Amino acid sequence: MASSDLEGGGVRLTIDTGTDTYEQAIAAVQAAYGLRPVVPAGWPEAAAVDPRPDPQDLSGYDIGDGWTDQALFHMIASLMPGARAVLRRITDLGGTASYDDVQQHFDGHPTHPIPPSKIGGTLASFKAVQRRVGPAGTDPLLQRDERARFYRIDHGIAEGLKRAFALADARPDLLRGEPAGPIT
Repeated sequence: MASSDLEGGGVRLTIDTGTDTYEQAIAAVQAAYGLRPVVPAGWPEAAAVDPRPDPQDLSGYDIGDGWTDQALFHMIASLMPGARAVLRRITDLGGTASYDDVQQHFDGHPTHPIPPSKIGGTLASFKAVQRRVGPAGTDPLLQRDERARFYRIDHGIAEGLKRAFALADARPDLLRGEPAGPIT
């Protein structure tokens, strides 16, 4: 039978190729890495398990300034698609980006074009969304330095945003302004 366990901080996985099915082996690998396994339809518990990732799968532990991975997901899910795309770009750049880089990236962007003069307006929703879904009394998630002309997100928060964006990639149906539909 496929099984997994943690041993000395690592992962040890045992799959019996003589008796385990491919689906059982994949489920064991997913479980070993802390993912919610996709349960094959033939297994009795399949009807009770939603195989898609969920915001509850993200950490609820404080990663900085009161933010959790779950709260960060709710933050990005509440943003309009353009503002979410800008936050994603800054996150993908490690949490720091110049105004010029952001403006050039979105000027003529194929899915989220934003003229350079409209970037500030696009980002205006961050404060309102942060007040609604973020921890009370926190500093701005996206910090702007007008004199140096750059955006900055604290490193720990940027790492949490990467995890939240990974869930958003898997579950676009949970995002504001995105079409709801089946995941293919």
